[in-house]
Amino acid sequence: MKRFKTLLVSALALALTFSLAGCGGSTAPEGEQSADENAAQESDAVYRTLDEIKESGEINIGVFSDKNPFGYVDENEEYQGYDVYFANRIGEDLGVDVNFVSTEAANRIEYLQTGKVDLILANFTVTDERAEEVDFALPYMNVALGVVSPNSNVITSLDNWNPDDQMIVISGTTAETYLIENYPDIPLQKYDSYATAKSALENGNGAAWANDNTEVIAYALQNEGYTVGIPELGNQDTIAPAVSKGNQTLLDWINDEITALGEENFFHADYEATLVDTYGFDYEDSLVVEGGVTNNNAAESDETADSTTAE
Repeated sequence: MKRFKTLLVSALALALTFSLAGCGGSTAPEGEQSADENAAQESDAVYRTLDEIKESGEINIGVFSDKNPFGYVDENEEYQGYDVYFANRIGEDLGVDVNFVSTEAANRIEYLQTGKVDLILANFTVTDERAEEVDFALPYMNVALGVVSPNSNVITSLDNWNPDDQMIVISGTTAETYLIENYPDIPLQKYDSYATAKSALENGNGAAWANDNTEVIAYALQNEGYTVGIPELGNQDTIAPAVSKGNQTLLDWINDEITALGEENFFHADYEATLVDTYGFDYEDSLVVEGGVTNNNAAESDETADSTTAE
């Protein structure tokens, strides 16, 4: 009996030892993580690093499929537009194929956070709120908000809005956020896609449509009977690529790519290949950002240089 108890105690001790090991017992110093814990955290990441993308031979890029001339599908079922032109060059320089993933404004952040795409190139305006959820690269385009309306009732100001009228917006856009914050009394009619927003305007379901000024200007130029009565609403913003929060290797590569492309005036070439038929040459220098350097960036650099000299 005594021998049986001794064996039982030994067995229980051995089992406890294996149990502690299986539960992740670690000899790592307090405050530090073991290699296993680090590996576990890394396995929870939904994004793919630059090396993983290269190894796969393909990069998944989210673009619009219905926002001509920035991202759209043509009659041959091929993706075209300003953002697509840039995306194809990224694939070429990265040495991988590009898999285009159709996205809408409202799910751009979700697609990054869930790993459905590696990169978003879908007229993504940089905002502080969005920067809390994704990482933005250097900008490649300037943008502001604008308002387009029928010639029968051109909207030139939002200060005396008729409360019986509705403003058309697309869910998840900066236009929606801006109007909610600055004109909360204007009723909003929200749509998920550019196609449905345009149809709503054409069917008289709203008095006007607020969106990026590049989009509403293009719409008015391509469709008779409409005028952009407010070409700039709010502040001047920038458009930039976005990656999943924390995907530093891909972010660094994209930033280097934008800087290098600026040296060859790539984005002016992109504009002339995809946007000039819509906007002409008058808008080129005001819309295009080369090498990630905006006027604001230049001004900040000058201020920094001045302050350094003064010190």
